[in-house]
Amino acid sequence: MRLLIIEDETELAKTLKIGLSKLGFAVDTAYDGLTGEDKALINDYDIIILDLNLPNKDGINICKTLRNQGLEASIIMLTARDSVLDKTHGLDSGADDYLIKPFAFEELRARIHALVRRTYRKSNPIISIGKLTINPLSKVVTYNDKEITLTAKEFDILEYMAIKHPEVISTEDILEHVWDENVDYFSNVVRVHLANLRKKLKNESGSPLIETVKGKGYRLCSNSKQE
Repeated sequence: MRLLIIEDETELAKTLKIGLSKLGFAVDTAYDGLTGEDKALINDYDIIILDLNLPNKDGINICKTLRNQGLEASIIMLTARDSVLDKTHGLDSGADDYLIKPFAFEELRARIHALVRRTYRKSNPIISIGKLTINPLSKVVTYNDKEITLTAKEFDILEYMAIKHPEVISTEDILEHVWDENVDYFSNVVRVHLANLRKKLKNESGSPLIETVKGKGYRLCSNSKQE
């Protein structure tokens, strides 16, 4: 999943980026309100972590602008304010969740995963598609109860495809959600990783569990047939 952190405390933003990146998230950062708002409107994020007090434009007004523009990304608002009124202002402006500073990183991680499940209507934290299971917390993938060893980026791609299942996912979709803003959109990095995934993910008959849908992209399924 791809995240945007809008936080003017640079050390906190950098620490969160490091921690969330280690968990497999693609993370972009912005250190003021207007820059963060621009990035949120330009890029396709799954989660936005938004500080309330920011230079140039505060979190409440950013949140209102993003919702007025039709942005559907989940927003977690960060603030040192803990009054009921401050919380309701944040939620009423369009935020999905509220976290009071200082907070435990593990709580933020849990809230992010909960919002991802809610967004993609996945009630169970472990994703199952036929005999394939993906555990986003342990990073373990099994097929027919046999564990499959994947690289970190292969897992990220598979997790995104599993969350979006049964949709067809384009190369551009994968780049937008699995890599951060530094990715080279003209590279063949997605095709290379998908080729490796197709070799590792096969059903009992030897067919890949990732379909190539001509002219559209890729789809994860339990029994693969080429279209």
